[in-house]
Amino acid sequence: MTRPATRPRARPLRGERGSVSVQMVVIMPMLFGIAFTGLQAGLYFYGRSAALSAATTGASAAAAEHGTLGDCHQAAAAFLTSLGDVLTRPGIACARTATTITVEVSGDTLSVIPGWTPHVVQEAVQQAERITR
Repeated sequence: MTRPATRPRARPLRGERGSVSVQMVVIMPMLFGIAFTGLQAGLYFYGRSAALSAATTGASAAAAEHGTLGDCHQAAAAFLTSLGDVLTRPGIACARTATTITVEVSGDTLSVIPGWTPHVVQEAVQQAERITR
């Protein structure tokens, strides 16, 4: 009688035992680093966008015909408060000349990288409304 042909089992070589574990130890930190860098970049640009929007909101409030620097500060602060904790330790500086309003909003963005807190500064300049004859 003839035996049915069977395929020989593929056995891993003894020298390669545990190589998957070693590969994961090398690759996983790099993958986590790439993921956290991408997340941090997103948080940084979100913080910049929030600061610019707050500066624009404050400039619009102060640029109104009867707008004041107090209106500027209040509008920018209210906008940042509505966003939550996008910027920590925010700073709002409003300045007015006869024709322009300048608002600078600064603060620290959220961070997923321990020991590093990115700082953003954004500025908006707008023409002041005034009656001309």
